[in-house]
Amino acid sequence: MARIDPDVLELARGANLASLTTLMPGGAPVASVVWVDADEAGDRLLVNTERHRLKYRNVLRDPRVHLLVVDHADDGHYASVRGVVDDHVFGQPALDHIDRLAKKYTGTRFDDTRIVSERVILSVRPLHQRVRQSSVIVE
Repeated sequence: MARIDPDVLELARGANLASLTTLMPGGAPVASVVWVDADEAGDRLLVNTERHRLKYRNVLRDPRVHLLVVDHADDGHYASVRGVVDDHVFGQPALDHIDRLAKKYTGTRFDDTRIVSERVILSVRPLHQRVRQSSVIVE
């Protein structure tokens, strides 16, 4: 199993926003700004969403995705990851995860009243990773 590049992990585990691109039924890409994380083993990138959202419906049909994680302090430093969503986790683990993400990004707990359907963690297995560190690209 391929491990995530340490530079990608550092960006994903920091309070850096990501763009998640999924594919519409006709193949057109659609991007969403998301909070991102990585699993403990360093094998998967994690995105938390809800069942009713377009990005979730898209990955059910076509699991191929792209994540672009940008360093909040240096927009010339970013990670580009193409991969596939290979797991979906619901229930209390997804609720706990969105709470951890909210604390990482906002410093407070997630407002549960904002939940419309059911939270789900999308687990992204990287197929290709690239990191740009300002003027240097590492592949």
